[in-house]
Amino acid sequence: MPPVGRRTVLKLASGSVAWAALPWPNGATAAGKGAAADKRAQAQGGGLSIGFDRSLRTCIAFRDQALTPYQASESLLVEGGALEEFEFAAQRVESLRDPLHGAGHRHIVSGRSDTGIEKQVELSFYERYPGMALLQVRYRNTGSTALAVRGWRNAAHELADAPGGFWSFFGATHEDRRDWVQALGDGFDQRNTLSMAASDYGGGTPVANIWRRDIGLAVGHVEAQPRLLDLPVRKTAAGASIGVECRQDLQLAPGQTLTTDRSMLCVHNGDHYAPLLHYQRFMRDQRIAAPAAPESAFAPIWCAWGYEREFTTEQVLGTLPKVRELGFEWAVLDDGWQTNEGDWRIDTRKFPRGEDDMRAFVQAIKAQGLRPRLWLAPLAADPGSDVLHDRPDMLLLDREGSVQKVSWWNAFTQCPAYQPTVDYYVALIQKVIGDWGFEGVKLDGQHLNAVAPCYNPAHKHAHPKESCEKLADFWLAIHRAAHQINPQAVVELCPCGTAFAFHNLPATDQYPSSDPLSSWQVRSKGKTVKALIGRGSSYAGDHVELSDGGDDFASSVGIGAVISSKFTWPRDSDRPMLQPPPPGGYVLTDRKEALWRRWVDLYKQHMLPKGDYLGALYDIGFDKPEAHAIAKDGAMYYAFYADTWSGPLQLRGLGKARYRVHDLFNDIELGRVDARDNVLEAKFERFLLLRATPVAEPA
Repeated sequence: MPPVGRRTVLKLASGSVAWAALPWPNGATAAGKGAAADKRAQAQGGGLSIGFDRSLRTCIAFRDQALTPYQASESLLVEGGALEEFEFAAQRVESLRDPLHGAGHRHIVSGRSDTGIEKQVELSFYERYPGMALLQVRYRNTGSTALAVRGWRNAAHELADAPGGFWSFFGATHEDRRDWVQALGDGFDQRNTLSMAASDYGGGTPVANIWRRDIGLAVGHVEAQPRLLDLPVRKTAAGASIGVECRQDLQLAPGQTLTTDRSMLCVHNGDHYAPLLHYQRFMRDQRIAAPAAPESAFAPIWCAWGYEREFTTEQVLGTLPKVRELGFEWAVLDDGWQTNEGDWRIDTRKFPRGEDDMRAFVQAIKAQGLRPRLWLAPLAADPGSDVLHDRPDMLLLDREGSVQKVSWWNAFTQCPAYQPTVDYYVALIQKVIGDWGFEGVKLDGQHLNAVAPCYNPAHKHAHPKESCEKLADFWLAIHRAAHQINPQAVVELCPCGTAFAFHNLPATDQYPSSDPLSSWQVRSKGKTVKALIGRGSSYAGDHVELSDGGDDFASSVGIGAVISSKFTWPRDSDRPMLQPPPPGGYVLTDRKEALWRRWVDLYKQHMLPKGDYLGALYDIGFDKPEAHAIAKDGAMYYAFYADTWSGPLQLRGLGKARYRVHDLFNDIELGRVDARDNVLEAKFERFLLLRATPVAEPA
């Protein structure tokens, strides 16, 4: 990248470029080494304290507990390493009265390197977010020669080992769909990129977290648009490290300034729930939040995917009476109704009269008292599709003019920041909801989470990363189109096992656990999503057949997730093509029917998704057995999970009353507790679901 003009500011925000004036503190460049050598600075707010030494390295303390020694937490990445030594020059403090984030204060600390690079660190603390600091760094080249920059690093800290080790959360996408929450074993080292990890995997929630039993540290970025940063987490010889990094080559010319993205540093107790809740509230204050879920988003879901792509309409319609009888309320027509991905025309082998048959199919679902939902995979165009032939201008192209592949469907990605692409899919949604009569859409595919930078000259992007930054706007156009026709429509966004992209939330009515690989993923994703979406969110556990044993409704019901199944009836598909079915298949046997009915009744009776999920009460990594708590209608609900358990259970979060404890699944009374005497002895296998109800004591 060639040098740009002098006396200007270069903002390196994951590669985007902007220009602005830079007010430096008085004396930032004039202070000599002798005057500044022994100076120290301290920034603090909400229990979090960040100290600066003479080299502008920082240490962290929380509520008077020292957490780290001085470390090179903010540095400029250069050829051959990192520029980390900046001699302290000045500090000033400003009051803040932000219309979005409220009252607070900002510390500005500055220094200068031996090579003539001035560094200015801004740390903002808001009363609304105790324990959290907002960090932004500026580097100005005061020398006479250009500096080859490779990127920057913010909020890079290492916590020392403690008994029990570390757990971690990361919001970045990984192609192998690994656990978002996991213990840090020896050798653990993840880059956690928010760029494309593969041709169709990328993006995510821009937060990473490490925590010990006593304390945790979370970092991320808080920009209003996605950024192509990395959030590396590593188990070190002495503990665990974390940080925010941007990798991009540029020349920082004399007089230029590089400005980092706004980064978050959050110190907390407990697991990842607390910092994610801070992040969610901060972003909500920036007007980035999930919409209020419509009432229909809490109804139990049946999906026809048990019949896979080669379903027949007779199979689906023949199953609906059993779907209704068991108490499910949504009927989802999944992949296989279309001729291809891209054209989205109706397959006349299944619907001979085309759209007329599709409308009749939808009416048949509604006649059973069910809500119809249709599967789609937007932004994918198959080879051989008419849209690929007729509208190649819609394709997302890389720097060399090549396509971005969507691996699952062997399709090519279309650009979400190109208006004809937006118009094409808005028209499709209008047809699906307004003409065919579906009441919701399931938008599916790992490629929905993020896209690569687009270099298609036909799109006339302001810069290639416009495709990444405007993906959320694409989904918002889809969401608005659906809700303009039907305010109770549900737009479900299912990015196939990936950590969902937070910036897409304003266009999402329901987020599923998205192809979970285990019941642990159902529960740990659920805790994560409830922090990031907030009260009243609709999180679905996905098909119960994907859980441990293929029947673990407890993992959904206990954490307040919408329940879902893809059972077949009265027999399985004769032509499974994608993967061998599990032992016994998906068919609803007599045993399954009795169990499914029991769980649907429990779900509907208590409707825990509408309660207040109290994620701060239990640490999902360190508390054993694993526990979750929900407050609803004056009662407290508890869900405990373990292969086997025999021993004490602590019921946290009780009020002043005395409570009667009931085992919901087995329908038995277990005793009485209160806040001072909240330990219950219990035995269970797999799960235990409890309701603690206040009881009136005799006067």
